[in-house]
Amino acid sequence: MSKRVCIYVRVSTTKQTVENQIQVLREYSDRCGYQITQIYSDNGISGSKGRQDRPGLDQMLKDGVQRKFEMVLVWSVDRLGRSVSHLVEVMNELNELKIDLYFNQQSIDTSTSSGRMVIPPFLTELRGRVS
Repeated sequence: MSKRVCIYVRVSTTKQTVENQIQVLREYSDRCGYQITQIYSDNGISGSKGRQDRPGLDQMLKDGVQRKFEMVLVWSVDRLGRSVSHLVEVMNELNELKIDLYFNQQSIDTSTSSGRMVIPPFLTELRGRVS
């Protein structure tokens, strides 16, 4: 049975498109033999906004509680959150649900021991760079 994954994409302005993010993450999913259950999208919404202002993220987290997927594929860590506090909040919620994360641009996969080991120092490093 293949791993059930979802894709989460976000762009900050309505002049941008999520299509390139989706394409790369679909290709990754295909290479891994994963089954994509849903694509969640927030278009024209800043990553500094909380869950309540990001309907795609909110629905993804609600569906995670219902175990509709086992892993979230994200183009880059800054697509999930621009604020370290929001990012940590989302990552903690997914971790409590035993849902893994894959960040394409950073090559971080929390379904692996090395990916789980990288997350705490990675978040510490982000504190100075993500606003």
